[in-house]
Amino acid sequence: MSGRPSPARLRVKRAVDVLLVLAALVLTTPVVAVAALLVLAQFGSPVFFSQVRTGRHGRPFRIYKLRTMSDERGADGALLPDGVRCRGVGPVLRRLSIDELPQLWNVLRGDLSLVGPRPLLPRYDPWYTDQERRRFLMPPGLTGLQQISGRNTLRWDDRLALDTRYVDEWSLRLDLWILVRTVGKVLRGTGVVLDPSAHMLDLDQERQLTCLPS
Repeated sequence: MSGRPSPARLRVKRAVDVLLVLAALVLTTPVVAVAALLVLAQFGSPVFFSQVRTGRHGRPFRIYKLRTMSDERGADGALLPDGVRCRGVGPVLRRLSIDELPQLWNVLRGDLSLVGPRPLLPRYDPWYTDQERRRFLMPPGLTGLQQISGRNTLRWDDRLALDTRYVDEWSLRLDLWILVRTVGKVLRGTGVVLDPSAHMLDLDQERQLTCLPS
């Protein structure tokens, strides 16, 4: 098992993040503006969706995305499945990962890094193994090994193993390789699942069936 990433190396990673994000914001702000208008026309207000996720050292933070789903409910008052509510412009934004672009501001704020373990919901926190908790040694990422290795099509054990592998093998060269591969994945629109809950259980639900929280 590798040791904890050194503060000096993480400062270099942070400096690279800021430089790349400043350039990316210049290029993507017009895209986000147009996409926001399309979301407003399709789904109404609010245009952005926010959710609390667990970040580095287990600290919670709020992540931002463009909305890709309506708030439609069935006769029982429950929200309809994601695959039903994600329609119109929503699937396009997800396939091209345009809905994720507001998270560049999370990177600029320091909540996220460009590359790292993907931040997950706080309710999953009790269900990680000791090895999987190594994901919290690094800043969470906008993209990462799991995103270029299958994204929502991967099993939970495989996703979390890739996150741990990233932490143990991290280098700036690895980050660059992941970023290049991410661009290719986005352009091809591969690995995107409109309704993940239709294909697999949430992490806490899956592990409740097989183990007790540590």
